[in-house]
Amino acid sequence: MTQFSRPVRWLPAFIERACLVLLALSAATFCSAVSAADNAPAEALRAKYESLAPTLRNNVFKRALHLESNESSSDLKGDIYAVVDHPFAKVESSLKDPDVWCDVLILHLNTKLCRAEGEASAPALVLYVGRKYDQPLDDAYKLRFVYKLAASAPDYFEVLLNAAAGPVGTRDYRIALEAIPLANDKTLVHLTYAYSYGLAARLAMQTYLATVAREKVGFTVLGKQADGQPEYVGGVRGVVERNTMRYYLAIDAYLGSLKLPAGEQFDQRLKTWFDASEQYALQLHEMEQAAYVDMKHAENERQHKAP
Repeated sequence: MTQFSRPVRWLPAFIERACLVLLALSAATFCSAVSAADNAPAEALRAKYESLAPTLRNNVFKRALHLESNESSSDLKGDIYAVVDHPFAKVESSLKDPDVWCDVLILHLNTKLCRAEGEASAPALVLYVGRKYDQPLDDAYKLRFVYKLAASAPDYFEVLLNAAAGPVGTRDYRIALEAIPLANDKTLVHLTYAYSYGLAARLAMQTYLATVAREKVGFTVLGKQADGQPEYVGGVRGVVERNTMRYYLAIDAYLGSLKLPAGEQFDQRLKTWFDASEQYALQLHEMEQAAYVDMKHAENERQHKAP
């Protein structure tokens, strides 16, 4: 028997060891790919931050903030990127609770009531929105946002709120907040506010823009008027920009109030939100401070009563 015709007893063991090595390498590659996928949102947000760094340092908002808006034939979307003077851990721990979001959203002029409901495994927010004055809930529109804590890690945080249907034929409401830590105990937050609409909502919006909101504008500068003053975006993009800014200012006001005793926080949020809104009075002024505070006190009291 030649050496090649003898039983090769070591071959099965060799193959087994080779297979184990290949499996280990495959697992490492797979784990590396999963880790890269997991980090992708944080890396994308950090890349956006780096690209916006000059704008965040110098802009018309007089704060580290950048606003974008987009309009299509059936969708509206506003995005705000902003640096807040709060550590990432504080932002993440403060805003991952559904109940907290009701304390944030009630600051918006149009929010009449917000309550968290559902099981801990499937939370939701019931939101009533209406006009910019106190009104019965029966006259307000009800939206139900499904709440999802999409990510909660040491270097990335994301909350998603989605409502399938809204008033006057609007649909697919989306509020999303993601954040990453920055140096010097600061945090970059990215807020998205978006929704879709059909013919009925388009007609209702055209009526609103031709009457009540005919002189209202957003923040994006399209050019200059004949007198040299900025020409701001109007129409539905103006609408989504104003509301995106109002929601962002509510988040910022909430975070800033947490350093105070619990009994003083709500009044501080109202003051911070209103004062910040008045910095952009051309776009956001709707009522005087006393009227806003009285309205929100009444709505907050209703919000914290038993259902």
